[in-house]
Amino acid sequence: MATSIYVGNLSYDSTEQGIRKLFEQYGEVLSVKMIEDRDTGRPRGFGFVEMDASGASSAIQALNGADLDGRTLKVNEAKPRESRPPQRW
Repeated sequence: MATSIYVGNLSYDSTEQGIRKLFEQYGEVLSVKMIEDRDTGRPRGFGFVEMDASGASSAIQALNGADLDGRTLKVNEAKPRESRPPQRW
């Protein structure tokens, strides 16, 4: 079973490949998704890594507070997205 991991406080210089390489030390990485600003296309400083459950637990423990590209990472199990009412402009 796959586990989704939230990765926060990412540098704008961080890449999906760099994040994948870091997390692969702890198990099989199924996917990496960096979140971008809808209007500008620039990274928003966080993303999600999907891993097998055993590797995810090890990665969370080892990488929460670790340094990547000069930033201290915040790593924890992702929470389900809360539904929000549609915005009206």
